[in-house]
Amino acid sequence: MKKTIVTIGRQYGSGGREIGRKLAERLQIPFYDKELIEMAAEEGGMSPKAFERVDEKPTNSLLYTLATGSAMMNGLRYAPQAELPLNDKLFILSSRVIKDLAKKGSCVIIGRCADFLLRDEEALCSVFVHAEMEKRVQRIMRLYELPRDKAESTIARMDKQRSGYYNYYTGRDWRAMEHYQLCVDSGVLGVDKTVDLLEAFVRARQEET
Repeated sequence: MKKTIVTIGRQYGSGGREIGRKLAERLQIPFYDKELIEMAAEEGGMSPKAFERVDEKPTNSLLYTLATGSAMMNGLRYAPQAELPLNDKLFILSSRVIKDLAKKGSCVIIGRCADFLLRDEEALCSVFVHAEMEKRVQRIMRLYELPRDKAESTIARMDKQRSGYYNYYTGRDWRAMEHYQLCVDSGVLGVDKTVDLLEAFVRARQEET
């Protein structure tokens, strides 16, 4: 199989992580989600626990030009300093890790602005997974045994957090479909058939590159 980098942005409760994991298994390529925290921590010589609570959360302390400008995006050579908030340190380090992983070979990467960071990668297949609210509420209620009101508030909070993170570090609208090669409603097909669709998309992209 040709080199393939699949990035998956996802609404909370859409099953994006499960879909990404199953797609990686189907394609027999590495899968990265929370693993990126540990790799970023190792890159920066820090404890993973220090980063866990700020994962995919934005901050307003780092200059926007530093987050999206050439000083960081062209090779990510900016060295995090001790005075930077953990959010910014994690983003800088995980961005470096993501770029290194993409250079090494095929993989599936969940969230963390990977589609933006790898936008010039020829092997990129960028995907956004969404679903109608009721389907997401039902999924979160089932997975975490939450009452409806708690599931709804959790979804709203997580979507706001992910949107803020993506918008802040990329300058793009997280929900804007033109930033992704494929947007898919997982609530229509379900997890397994969505994986089928994404596999077909990836293989079709390989034929074109």
